[in-house]
Formats: sequence, structure tokens, C-alpha cells
Amino acid sequence: MSEAIPSSRDVEPCRDGPGRNRSVSLRDVATAAGVSHQTVSRVVNGSPRVKRSTRERVLRVIEDLGYRPNRLARALAGGVVRSVTVLTSDTTLCGAALALRGIEEAARAADFAVSVSVLDERSRFTPDDVAGRLARPGEPVLVIAFNASGERVWRALPAEFPAAAVVERPQQEHPGVRLEAWLDDRAAAVRATRYLLGLGHRTVHYLSIPSSTARVGQRAMGWRDALQGADRSVPELLEGGWNPRSGYLAARSVVADPQVTAVLCGNDDLALGVLRAAREAGRDVPGDLSVMGFDDAPYAAYTHPTLTTVRLDFEGLGRGAFGMLHRLLDPDNAPTLPAWAEPELIVRESTGPVPHRSI
Repeated sequence: MSEAIPSSRDVEPCRDGPGRNRSVSLRDVATAAGVSHQTVSRVVNGSPRVKRSTRERVLRVIEDLGYRPNRLARALAGGVVRSVTVLTSDTTLCGAALALRGIEEAARAADFAVSVSVLDERSRFTPDDVAGRLARPGEPVLVIAFNASGERVWRALPAEFPAAAVVERPQQEHPGVRLEAWLDDRAAAVRATRYLLGLGHRTVHYLSIPSSTARVGQRAMGWRDALQGADRSVPELLEGGWNPRSGYLAARSVVADPQVTAVLCGNDDLALGVLRAAREAGRDVPGDLSVMGFDDAPYAAYTHPTLTTVRLDFEGLGRGAFGMLHRLLDPDNAPTLPAWAEPELIVRESTGPVPHRSI
């Protein structure tokens, strides 16, 4: 007769004394999963030398019991505490915040500690400046480089540092030179623009976010590609910032023009500002004017009207960047590099067919 494997639910909460729970230990997880503590250690550290079924069982028990590796105990015992520093100039931007969440999730699963250093955008970003921001000298680095200052940090990082970054789609790819994870913003903007043209709009105006690497960013290039490919007029590019106020100020005069029937925005924050400007101008959205965002921020499904946008898998991108770095640091034990989802068009209420009077 085979021996029954105990369930995590059969293990009573660990207690130090009457009424006091203590932290779940690695051995508690091993007992609940019916494996050795060495096997649990290999799972926690991402070793490939564990059967898939066993790994999945151990991970379920870890989740059920709420096990968290004790890094302090490891440090006091003289063990190696694995850690990474994330460098970014802004954690409030939607893409950066979600990428950071993905990095933290992947790092936690691999038992890495994460430090975050928010850099002053006015800094010179010399190699010494950047190196001085690390939690420990020579520590592995992840850079969130969606804006110009983040890109400068990435370029200033000394070459000898183990590092990876999430970036705007490069103008030119250089395989093997640097570890970079990116989404195809340009192709996504082409698709978004074609969608609006498909609703009957003669052309589409574009309100841009600042580019990290050039005067015209990848999303703006995609918008222009789509219009030129459809042999449509290309309106003057509207330059915005990152926040709703900049979108509102940049769009006021444009949305007041009844000949303007569609506006694509470089992010959802700009789209919020456009919605406000349209309301003040007496333009109905989507009856008179279609407004489309980018990123699918958490609030996009709750605006009035709800916002049509492009969903970008920033969390997956963050996990992927950490995976690249993990494989650089520990190629024998790091798990397979995770994939991130392709951009996805999310159609909601803020876009519709061109008004008949404009045809």
C-alpha cells in the first residue's frame, strides 16, 4: 500500500506558545508536501532539478501555508542574501509601476530581495552617480527606462555591472549587446490607428507622450505609419506630457474643432485630459469625437465613458526582465525565461463610428 501524502491543510498552524503563531519554516513545508527539506530548498531557489509535479505540489503548499524565506536568518548564518536594485526616475507612471510589480513578483519567487532607488531627473547620471545608488557595491541592477531620464540611467550604468532593463522599443536592435525587454509600441499604435480609421474617421489626431530616445517616439511613428499606409492626411503631432493636465491643455483647441473626429493618446492619463477638454467644448464622446488611450491603466474601465485603449503587459515585461537577469546570474538554475503578452486592443465606450455630418 502506498503511503498517503499529507495535505497542507492537515498540518496545524505552528505555535511558539499558547495562542501565538510562529513563522512557517522550510521543514513545515517539506512535511506538508511529503518531500525532503532539500527538495523544498531547490524549488524555492528555482533549481531545474525537481520534477514538474513535485514543484507544483511544493508551490501549492508554500501558497497555502504562507511560507516566506527568512533572509535575515540566512544572513546571520553567513549565507548569501541574493538581491537586486531597481533604478527608476518615476514609480508613479502606470507602465513603471506595473513593471516594478512584475519585477518584485519574479524576484520574490526566486528568493531575491528588491531595493528601489528613485533617481532625481535633474541628476547628471554619471557612472559613479549611478553606482552610488546601489544597495550594495556591484549588486545586480534592473532599470525601468520608459522615459528619457531612465534611458540615461541605463546608458550610464557601468558595463561590468550585471544588469537588464525594460525599455521603449529600440530604434535598432542589437542582439546580445545588452539585456533589454520591450513591447512593440509601434505595431500596437499602427493597429490602434487602423481601428479608428476602420470606424470611418478620415484621419486620426495624435497626442504624444515624451519619447525616451528620440524626438518622436515609437507610438507616434506607428500612428504616422498607419495614416501614410492608408493614404490619409497626417495632422500635426500634438505634444503632451505624462499627466491628464498636459493632455487637457494640449487638446483644448483641437477638440473644439468639429472637423476633428478622432484622437489617439500616447497614454490613458492624456486621454483623461482629452475627455475633460471635449466635455468643456460641448463635444459628445463618442457621438461627436472618438478618444482612445494607451496602456489600459486600472481606471480605464471606470471612466465615463469607459476608455478604449491598448493593453500592454507591463507586469509580464517586468517579470521577463528579471528572468533575463536571473539567467545571467545563475544560468544553471534559473527557470525558463517567462514570456509576456503581446499588446491587445481593448474596445470600450469612448470610440465609435464617425459622425454622419463629418462624412
